[in-house]
Formats: sequence, C-alpha cells, structure tokens
Amino acid sequence: MSNEELTGRVRAIIAAAQHVPVDKITPDSTFEELGIDSLDGINILFAVESEFNINIPDDAAQKIGSVRDVVAGIAALLESGGGKGPVRA
Repeated sequence: MSNEELTGRVRAIIAAAQHVPVDKITPDSTFEELGIDSLDGINILFAVESEFNINIPDDAAQKIGSVRDVVAGIAALLESGGGKGPVRA
C-alpha cells in the first residue's frame, strides 16, 4: 500500500470520527489543531486498528499527536508483519 493511499485512509477515518470534511485534514495536521482530545484519540486509534487489522502498542499510541504520526506508525506496523509485536510509532 502506498503512503498516499495510507494517508488518505487515515484522513477519512479521522474525518468520520471528528465529523469534519476530509479536505480540512492534512498529513501535517496535529490532533490539537483538529480538536482531538485524549478520548477522541483513543477512538480514532481503535478505528485505525480495526481498519488495518493491526495492534498499536500502548507506548506507541501515547506518542501519536498528528496525522503523520498515525500514518508512520501504521506503515511501520504493516512492514513488521501486521503489528503483532511492539513497534515504535
């Protein structure tokens, strides 16, 4: 899967969760800029895990603060075999 496709899917997940248009979300958008609090962030990460069939380790999840962080973390987990083991985001 290309990084562009991955970014598009993450943007769509965040847009649906936050009820905002996808075009307002860029790869450089931070969770703070998008009004994503810790509870929203958890819900988004659950949606990402479900969408990509991965398991994001808790320590990596705590370091995620932007769309780019989510995309990089997913890419790393997919490269390592689906996120079954600990991977840094």
